[in-house]
Amino acid sequence: MALPQVKLDATEARLASMTLPEGGAWISEARDDALSRLQAMGLPSRRDEYWKYTRPETLVQPGAPAAALFDNAEAPIFSSLDRVKIVFVDGVFDAEASDDLTLEGVSIERLAEAGAADIHWAKDVYGVLETRGQDPVERPLAALNTAFATDGIVIHVTTKASKPVSLIYLHGDETSDAVLHHVIKIESGAELTLLENGPAAARFNKCMEVEIADGGVFHHVRAQGRDHERRAATHIFTRLGEESTFKSFTLTANGVLTRNECIIELTGDNAIAHVAGAAVGDGDFHHDDTVFVTHDALACESRQVFKKVLRNGATGVFQGKILVKQGAQKTDGYQISQSLLLDGDSQFLVKPELEIYADDVACSHGSTSGAIDDTALFYLRSRGVSAAEATDLLTLAFLAEALEEIDDETIAEEIRERLENWLARHRS
Repeated sequence: MALPQVKLDATEARLASMTLPEGGAWISEARDDALSRLQAMGLPSRRDEYWKYTRPETLVQPGAPAAALFDNAEAPIFSSLDRVKIVFVDGVFDAEASDDLTLEGVSIERLAEAGAADIHWAKDVYGVLETRGQDPVERPLAALNTAFATDGIVIHVTTKASKPVSLIYLHGDETSDAVLHHVIKIESGAELTLLENGPAAARFNKCMEVEIADGGVFHHVRAQGRDHERRAATHIFTRLGEESTFKSFTLTANGVLTRNECIIELTGDNAIAHVAGAAVGDGDFHHDDTVFVTHDALACESRQVFKKVLRNGATGVFQGKILVKQGAQKTDGYQISQSLLLDGDSQFLVKPELEIYADDVACSHGSTSGAIDDTALFYLRSRGVSAAEATDLLTLAFLAEALEEIDDETIAEEIRERLENWLARHRS
C-alpha cells in the first residue's frame, strides 16, 4: 500500500539528509534491511494511532531544533559509584573521558569496531529484536536508528559483572543530532547492571537491544535530564529466556520532548520483566512512555509502574499494552500509570490496553490522575511544615512505588536525592 503523501514527503526529506554508514557484511545487511522497512512504513505522523498524543514533527525533520546548553552546577548522577564509564559527546565516543573498556566476564566494544568486521556475534541481535518489535505496532524511528547508527556499545556478558557499566551522554553542540545503537547479550546465569545518564544531544535517537538467555539478569537505570530544550526518542527491545530477569527504571526531569518506548518479549517460562519510570515536568515539558509487553511462555511476570508529576502546563503520556498469547498460562501482568497534577493547566493522556488469549491469567491495569490530597497537606501544615515542603513530601511519597522497582538501594537513594533537588529548585 502506498504511503500517504505527508509521510512520504517527511521520509524522503529525512533520508536525503542522511548517509548510510559503511561497515562489514553483517551490519551492512542489517542496515539495508532496516532502510527498506523504514521506506515501506514511513516516518511517524500525528495520524498514526500510537502518535496521536505526541507530535513527532521535530523528531523526524531533517535537522535538529536548537537546544541551549544548561548547567545547574549539580554533580552528575552516579558519580559516586564504582563503575566502568563510557562517554559519548553529542553521540561521538570520547576515548579520553572514558575508562578502559575492560571488565572481567564482560566484553565491551564500540559498535563502530564490531560493525567493521564481516562476522560478529552481534549479528544475532543487532536489528533482530528491533525487527521483531515492529509487529504488531510499527516503530519507524527504531528502524531509522538501525539503518543509520554509526556508533554505540556492544556488550557480551558471560558472568556476574563486578561493577556497573555506565553510559554517559554529554551535550556540547546546540544543534547536535545523535544516533546511537547499543547491543547487549546476557548469557545463561550472567548478570549486568547498566547505567545511563546525560542530555546526550539537541536531538537524540537511541536504540538498545537486550538478549537475555536462560537465568540471565539485566538491571537498567537511567536518568534523563539537565538540558531542558533537548528532544529524545529512545527504544529498548528485549527478549527473555527461561527464568531470566529484566528490570528497567527511568528518571526523567526536564526535556521539551521525550518519547521512551520499551518492547518486551517473554519467551521463556518463569521469566520476569519490570519496567518503571518517574517523570517530573514543569512548563513546556512533554513526556511519553509507550510500553508493549508480550507474554509468550508459561508463568511469566511483568510489571509496568509509571508515575508523573506535572505542573505549569506540562503534559504526560502513557501508552501501555499487555499481550498474552494463547498458551501463556499462569501469566501475572500488572500495569499502573498515575499522574499528580500540581495545577489545573497540566494534562495526563493515557491509553492502557490488555489483550488476552489465555484463560488462566492474572492481569490488571489501572490509571489515575489527581491533585495533592488536601487532607494530607493540612495534616503536614498543622505540624509546622511549610506549604512548599509539604507538597514536596507528598510528591515524593507519590513517586515512591516507581522507585521501589530499583533493586540497588544505593542507586535508589541517589534517584530520590535528585528528585528532592529538582522539586526544591521548582518550588513556587
